[in-house]
Amino acid sequence: MERVVIVGAGHGAGQVAASLIQKKFDGSITMIGEEPWYPYQRPPLSKKYLAGEMPAERLYFKPVSFYEDAVDVVLGSRVTAIDRQERRVSTAAGIQYPYDALVLAVGSRPRTMAVDGAGLAGIHYLRGIDDVDGIRAEMAPGKRLVIVGAGYIGLEVAAVAATLGLEVTVVEMEARVMSRVVSPELSAYYQDVHVAHGVNLMLSTGVTGFTGQERVDGVHLGNGETVAADLVIIGIGIVPNIELAESCDIDVGNGIVVDDHCRTSDPKVYAIGDCTWHPNSILGHELRLESVHNALEQAKTAAGNICGEDLAYSQVPWFWSDQYDLKLQIAGLSQGFDQTVTRGEPSSHAFSVLYLRDGQVIAIDAVNSPKDFIQAKPLIASRAQIDPDRLADSDIALKDMV
Repeated sequence: MERVVIVGAGHGAGQVAASLIQKKFDGSITMIGEEPWYPYQRPPLSKKYLAGEMPAERLYFKPVSFYEDAVDVVLGSRVTAIDRQERRVSTAAGIQYPYDALVLAVGSRPRTMAVDGAGLAGIHYLRGIDDVDGIRAEMAPGKRLVIVGAGYIGLEVAAVAATLGLEVTVVEMEARVMSRVVSPELSAYYQDVHVAHGVNLMLSTGVTGFTGQERVDGVHLGNGETVAADLVIIGIGIVPNIELAESCDIDVGNGIVVDDHCRTSDPKVYAIGDCTWHPNSILGHELRLESVHNALEQAKTAAGNICGEDLAYSQVPWFWSDQYDLKLQIAGLSQGFDQTVTRGEPSSHAFSVLYLRDGQVIAIDAVNSPKDFIQAKPLIASRAQIDPDRLADSDIALKDMV
């Protein structure tokens, strides 16, 4: 009987197990995770779960009963070594699990700050359920929250906290919010939205340290100022967990290197999700994606190949962010764009920004515009060339442009 071991018990790991079950895999499936939780969805953590609008049970990818009799789920356990020659993994407790196929769904961890005072109580990172539970316990109307970083996580937390009545300051080193992923026009739009909700944005500003005795009470800035704080949340990106793969000489770089079948340099070892450096035939280059959609699709690909299929991963990347009553949906990657086209009026809070490079549609940011988001994906996949004036005409559906 073939044995599959999945290292990690996050959303992607849950999808690997679910896909194997769906494909009638008749071997054994073991899933080993460090957290005490069954596979759950991370995106709601900085949104509805933080806001107290979703119980932990609703975060679960599948009901706990789904895994009974089908998957041996080992929680609260860390895999510390892989013996590729003997095909077995070992945990910190010294337990060994043999495998015929191994899936590394080890994810990523928050990038930390190495500055004075970074270890004070009241300074948080947001990655898992326990992190959010700790943050929620300290959030109360009138408290002064400083958020370091104005990416998706930072702004989603800012939106929740401002709505709950906290005094929110966001500190960002770049000159605009979400600068890595959206156009200057969309950054300006979101900056205006947050300011209108009472958020204090401090852009082009770095953090040099934190003050306090045992607990944080202030944030030192690069401009010499100190911002008072009752709690701090740091959201400055993530780091892929490559160490386990690296320790057994599997190829790594800015992630665990995989091919389009999600195989590592060892054909018996697969990797999926945030931790992977992978090719994308639609984009035409290799990359690492921090995206639930990517993790789920890679999980399906790996499971199919374990079952003897010949599946190659090729997807248009997509992401989303909920801030206040705005749903931002992004498809494609806008890096390298040389032209933007806006459909609709930003003042209506329902509009889209399309990104072009050499006349080809490469990405879309859709704000409260789900139809544009869905209909743009085929245009991105085919690198469609459409007259910009036509793209801008919101009376013409994107699906009717080709």
